[in-house]
Amino acid sequence: MMPTIKDPIQRCHEFLLGQKNSKYFIVIDGLQSIEEWDSIRPAFKSTTGSSIRDNVVIIIVTNEESVANHCATDKNLVRNVKGLEVRYAIELFNRVVTKNEEYDWKWNENREEIMHRNEQTRDILVQKCGGLPKVICAVAESWRMVRDIEVKDNLVSKLEANAPLTTQSLEGTFSWLLSYFRSCPDYLKPCIFYLTIFPVNHTIRRTRLVRRWIAEGYSRDNKENTAEENGESSFSKIVNLSMIQAPRTKVDYMRMSLCQVNGFLREYIVSQLMEENLVFALEGHCKKNIQRTGRHLAIDNSWDRDKNVFESIDLSLLRSLTVFGKWETFIISDRMRLLRVLDLEDVSSGVTNGDVEKMVKLLPRLKFLSLRGCREISRLPDSLGDLKQLQTLDIRETSVIKLPKSIIKLEKLQYIRAGTAKHHQASEAAENPSVAAAENPSAAAPISRPCATLGSKLTIHRRHGSHSGIKVPRGIGKLSSLHTLGVVNIHASGEDGILEELKNLTQLHKLGVSGINRKNSEKFFSDISRLVHLESLSLKMQANQDNEAAGLMADISSPLEKLRSLKLYGLVDRLPSWIMQMCLQLPRLEKVDLQMKTLPQQELDFILTLPYLCSLRLRLAEFQGGELRFGWSIAQSSGEWIIDFLEIACNSRLQAVKFGSKVYIEILKIRCSSVSSSLQFYGLRSMSSLKEVLLSGSYDHAFEQHLERELKENKNGPILKPEQPSSST
Repeated sequence: MMPTIKDPIQRCHEFLLGQKNSKYFIVIDGLQSIEEWDSIRPAFKSTTGSSIRDNVVIIIVTNEESVANHCATDKNLVRNVKGLEVRYAIELFNRVVTKNEEYDWKWNENREEIMHRNEQTRDILVQKCGGLPKVICAVAESWRMVRDIEVKDNLVSKLEANAPLTTQSLEGTFSWLLSYFRSCPDYLKPCIFYLTIFPVNHTIRRTRLVRRWIAEGYSRDNKENTAEENGESSFSKIVNLSMIQAPRTKVDYMRMSLCQVNGFLREYIVSQLMEENLVFALEGHCKKNIQRTGRHLAIDNSWDRDKNVFESIDLSLLRSLTVFGKWETFIISDRMRLLRVLDLEDVSSGVTNGDVEKMVKLLPRLKFLSLRGCREISRLPDSLGDLKQLQTLDIRETSVIKLPKSIIKLEKLQYIRAGTAKHHQASEAAENPSVAAAENPSAAAPISRPCATLGSKLTIHRRHGSHSGIKVPRGIGKLSSLHTLGVVNIHASGEDGILEELKNLTQLHKLGVSGINRKNSEKFFSDISRLVHLESLSLKMQANQDNEAAGLMADISSPLEKLRSLKLYGLVDRLPSWIMQMCLQLPRLEKVDLQMKTLPQQELDFILTLPYLCSLRLRLAEFQGGELRFGWSIAQSSGEWIIDFLEIACNSRLQAVKFGSKVYIEILKIRCSSVSSSLQFYGLRSMSSLKEVLLSGSYDHAFEQHLERELKENKNGPILKPEQPSSST
């Protein structure tokens, strides 16, 4: 055992003073506060108060960004070390597992089976470790010694149970995790424990999480920031702690819109009997247990929906209810009258209009109500206006086509999201008749549906304006706290009247509107210029009989100076002049989405000149000369085109995509719709900035091989990987 040093700071100071001709690399790990650094810092000063010498390099490891900024002599020296990417995590895991390992495979008849099983187990373990090197090393070391541990569920508990057989490294990791949590700010801990509501590997929308934190009171308004801003800040801090991360098949650019909980950290939280952990779950075949209680209930997809078990639970203190999988009517009870959060976004089926009426009647204190994806719901009850505390209402991807008049009574409402389908689905349907037939029940072959009236209600919605949002009542302008509103069909809502209402919603940060036509466009664009806080604007143009998009004659009296994201759907063959003029006047515009029939090359070149553009999505049906060119006009000048993310929707009409020599893209996403092997990408080999190419949709295998060959020639080593469909934000 090493002797205890009474004053390690003074001892360090004396040691450095006595070593005049040596170079030192000093690491201070686990620094938790500015006060700690201020007490340590004098050890690195000479007797005159100046630095001991220039050949001492100090690395400080801390979980607090404010501490890092305080310690660094230059903010450029601060580095946010995130979790390892999957390929590097696997490499580290393999290195630890195979260390000093001697095994003669040639004598084992089951060699291939064992290796395959080991690879599957390795992938599960690496995914659970969440990219944290310390955790990866400890788990890999333990698994190297005890390979028969079942790793799919409750990994942490099983590793602890096998502790005598595993390593000191794992024991040290558990101690480190405990201190890791304890060092987190107190205001952040409830947000962290709240993450255990969601299952392992479950993809969560950032906005959903932040809105729930606000409803729970974990994120509040203060003198400096709104509750929304504080919630976003908390999310960023938890990301920086590597407790949540981007899903393996998702792209992370600008800000993370989708995330997953670090699997190992989640299991560790669940395994500890911490006083702060008030989440409980119903899973598998539960037995009656009067001790099963808490503030946050998660009903897992695996639970057998035993009504007797549910009725035995004390629900009097319940604050949130989250359901995954099948819905049952008995899940809503008059014993949960204190409920603030009801989240049914991950319910597979079964929620009816009658269930919604019951929710509104029995849960008067609701602040957060999400029915997203519950397609059997076609209307909201008039009694919705009785939910006086409601802040968030999410009815996207339901069959609701209008909001009840009583909604104008909800003075605390901040967030309304509605609409029956995503814009990219509409785009794909236009390009692919088979998709359109599948989307439209009347055009497709007869299929069985859980609700006999659902097909007719969706057809009514399409007549009302396909994928075009909802009708809102007069008086919506009274909801002065609204932060997010969309998608609103202004044509169906009474045009002039609703436009007068919209301009009164001066606190709006995010607005989605459809039904814009030649008749209403001029007034619409004039009125929204009053929304000075607007950061995100999504517009669905309505074509006239000549198939020309609206908005060509519109003008905005003053630019939306805070606008960061602009999405335009339904344009035909050119960008309106006002858009081009407005884009030049938007100092913060970072994200542009365009869904059009075609886009002239000259106008595409214009978009590439936007100075702060970080993300560009292009969904075109037709292409000039069968090709898209990026950066060719730039190549003739002294400029460069640098962008974080580019998405291109490709179909059978696109034959070539060409990138100039001065184009720098980090992440390229290719969304395919019946793409053949004839489609060629040029310029990927020489693009030094390229990190990832994501591929989705339907495409010929030969096209994938073409991309692999191009990327193989790139010295930067970009990877090609598929991407699964995702929920929008």
